[in-house]
Amino acid sequence: MSRRDDISGAKALNGYRSSHANNKTKHKFHLNLQKKKFYIAEEDRWVTLKVTSKTLRTINKNGISAVLKKAGKTV
Repeated sequence: MSRRDDISGAKALNGYRSSHANNKTKHKFHLNLQKKKFYIAEEDRWVTLKVTSKTLRTINKNGISAVLKKAGKTV
């Protein structure tokens, strides 16, 4: 199971954890992924997608069909 947004394709970022003594250890900043079901009215069906909370806010604002069309994705 990949930790990737199904719509935007976003994935984890690499960085460092920094201690008080300024020691660095490698670390991954994972996405806030949510598994959600969306109803696509044009196709009269439900689809389950893994999306980030940021993408979810965009879907709530613009609608699932508009977001999929802008991203150039088909489900």
